[in-house]
Amino acid sequence: MNQSRPKVKKSRALGIALTPKAVKYFEQRPYPPGEHGRGRKQNSDYKVRLLEKQRLRAQYDISERQMARAYDRARKVEGKTGEALIVELERRLDALVLRAGLARTIYQARQMVVHGHIAVNERKVDKPSFRVRPDDVVQVRERSRDKHPFQVAREGGYAGEGETPRYLQVNLQALAFRLDRDPNRKEIPVICDEQLVVEYYAR
Repeated sequence: MNQSRPKVKKSRALGIALTPKAVKYFEQRPYPPGEHGRGRKQNSDYKVRLLEKQRLRAQYDISERQMARAYDRARKVEGKTGEALIVELERRLDALVLRAGLARTIYQARQMVVHGHIAVNERKVDKPSFRVRPDDVVQVRERSRDKHPFQVAREGGYAGEGETPRYLQVNLQALAFRLDRDPNRKEIPVICDEQLVVEYYAR
């Protein structure tokens, strides 16, 4: 089933392009979908915070329950809760598969993990929510390397979507990467005012 249309509508509703395909649609119609998309809207404080939380959730393609759990873990970390929340989400296996250039979108990255194509420290991991730790080595499993998406990745076909973040050491030829250290918030390519997300959950 072609999911491009719903992703485009979702992108326009949230005000961010969630897939490379959505970018061109988004440039043509940078307003919410629907008959009244271009009309003026009254934004309450609650609505602004809710929208920011939904935008963050959409960029990692996670459920509300997963988001709330990540927030609870972030609250226990010293320092700014909002920054800790984004770092927490960025350490998800599917997110790092995307950042390393092994997948084109977060949806494809999740599918790769769920279908058992990815190993962490030479052990198969099929949970997208698996939290990668510094010095963990992530690679495409031997039996999956000849599949078309990974051949595209090896040629750098997905890496052009953005720069590889500094917290990752990537070897596309080997279809492998290592998390060198915990990411810093400013290095994470996510569009979000995380303070609004914190205020949403703290209400």
